Amino acid sequence: MGRKDASTIKLPVDQYRKQIGKQDYKKTKPILRATKLKAEAKKTAIGIKEVGLVLAAILALLLAFYAFFYLRLSTDVEPDLDPDED
Repeated sequence: MGRKDASTIKLPVDQYRKQIGKQDYKKTKPILRATKLKAEAKKTAIGIKEVGLVLAAILALLLAFYAFFYLRLSTDVEPDLDPDED
């Protein structure tokens, strides 16, 4: 049957995790807080691609308005009338 000593043996992975936990605990709270804030800021930061896409969308919208008004105003002149005729 099973040994009583078998349950007390720890795996190397568990020992490694315990050592890492001790090292993290040794760090001071301000350092941990700063690390968390830095990671959160990096996670939520707006990237260059998003800024570029927004600027491109605004530029396309302005270009569309310009083209609409340009075509609208340029077609109002009647081509049948010559400006030289009196």
